[in-house]
Amino acid sequence: MNEEDYIATHIDAEPEVLRRLYRDTHLHRLYPRMCTDHLQGRLLVMLTKMIRPQHILELGTFTGYSTLCFAEGMPKGCTIDTVEIDDDYSDDLRALFSHAAPLCDITLHIGDAEKIVPELIEKRNYDLVFIDANKRRYPQYYHALIEKLPAGAIILADNTLWTEKVLNDDSHDAQTNGIRQFNEIVANDNRVEKVILHIRDGLTIIRKK
Repeated sequence: MNEEDYIATHIDAEPEVLRRLYRDTHLHRLYPRMCTDHLQGRLLVMLTKMIRPQHILELGTFTGYSTLCFAEGMPKGCTIDTVEIDDDYSDDLRALFSHAAPLCDITLHIGDAEKIVPELIEKRNYDLVFIDANKRRYPQYYHALIEKLPAGAIILADNTLWTEKVLNDDSHDAQTNGIRQFNEIVANDNRVEKVILHIRDGLTIIRKK
């Protein structure tokens, strides 16, 4: 038994709806590695229960795994706005949310997060944000969010180690540079507290002071 299998057998079980979604993602979608997995999903549920947010903003819906994790952990009355640029699967996502989380207030927004986020944050005070969209644009997402978020708000940024390419001086592709720049911006921003967890591809937890 390897470390991943050991962890999987010693944490809360993956709900059946998520197990099927994860499998279907790997069978039928390009870039299935983008999907949140069992361990990270259970962490998102637990963090959501601990934070007890009133409004959640997710950038990058993909197949909806992480969205359902937030829905599982959020308190009564909480809302989720999730933004996805790919409109090919919008009907599938809405059907998934309606079936798997019928009592949860989930709104799917299709379009470019950089254009949609400024509109959304003028309407709601988000106290939990998940950034998992275009890696090239992480710095732009952060700048658009940080001034508008209330004190105490939490940002979770996924893929911040980017298969450890951020450590490789020979890696200069646009995605790696975007993540690397984001990490430097956050590290030097005294308005926030931050920690990077070595889970999957790196998960940064940021708290606005």
